[in-house]
Amino acid sequence: MSQQNPPLSRRHVLGALPVLAGAGLVACQPKTLLQQMAKHEAKNKDNAMSEPQNAQPLIIAHRGAPGYLPEHTAQGYDLAIRMGADYIEPDLVFTKDGHLIARHDHYLGTTTDVATRPEFANRKTIKDGHEGEEWFSEDFTLAEIKTLRARQAMEARSHAADGQFEILTFAEVIKIAKGRTSMQGNPVGIYPETKLPSYFKSLGYDFETEVLRSLADAGWDQPGSPVFIQSFEDGILRSMRGKTELMLVMLLENADGVDMDAIATYANGIGPYKGLLVNEDGTSSGWIEAAHKAGLKVHPWTFRSDQLPEHFANAQAEYDFFFDLGVDGLFSDFANDARAAILARAARSGTNSL
Repeated sequence: MSQQNPPLSRRHVLGALPVLAGAGLVACQPKTLLQQMAKHEAKNKDNAMSEPQNAQPLIIAHRGAPGYLPEHTAQGYDLAIRMGADYIEPDLVFTKDGHLIARHDHYLGTTTDVATRPEFANRKTIKDGHEGEEWFSEDFTLAEIKTLRARQAMEARSHAADGQFEILTFAEVIKIAKGRTSMQGNPVGIYPETKLPSYFKSLGYDFETEVLRSLADAGWDQPGSPVFIQSFEDGILRSMRGKTELMLVMLLENADGVDMDAIATYANGIGPYKGLLVNEDGTSSGWIEAAHKAGLKVHPWTFRSDQLPEHFANAQAEYDFFFDLGVDGLFSDFANDARAAILARAARSGTNSL
């Protein structure tokens, strides 16, 4: 899969369960899926104490709290933590002068106000792997990036906070996490993604060195540190495996050539598109079971309360469905809804645990 222009990015999937090889819930018959969901509901009612073994998956704040505020901002991360996130996720790209900043894409027009800045009009350009003209992070120094302000990436969401919040460095995101405690009383972790590592390597930027150096500077480079490092490219994960004992996660968008045992040689978990975990009849595709057998955690993406798959009446129904499948964590734009679903399950089981 080309990382410069992947066939389906998190932004384009838009949370609906889709048409991916052998995996989408949308492709199944509504009656079949509703019957499957009814079985889960009946099981919970008949035996409230028999919650799945993994009753408390990690809540990973996908880009912060983009359901409410512009993504990858201090305010968004803070809100996500207050809403119940265990981890915050900074996607990382490089600036011209080699700094790591938190942006989902290296093109800036979607998530910043760069298009309104006349002083940067001449930076708009065309690059391989991206359609049309854009402004790219690697053409701006950190000082210039710091003059920009974040904007909401999705048009249907609130834009009330557009233009208010600055762009963060990776070091600043780490500082936010280290200064906070989760709702559960644990350290808030970070879940950085190395975006387009091969592309940036071709420009002379070294993701491995910069990510690991930043974590070491923060004292989060030892086993047991609350850190997962993720990528869609296995090459960087294979290389990092020889340099760190931190948790590494292989991101997956399709089912082609996936070998859980092979992934387990260099990673600790998988981050699959959520539709890959489900058959057309609403049953498990076997991915979770195979991953667990190989010793891998399973953290699917992306859960969006404002873009629910049509077969789920509300966000809690979708979370419960995937919790019952056995996921170990999940990426959500709405950490509050994910936490509420976990709290509701705890209440049903009669436990006091958050």
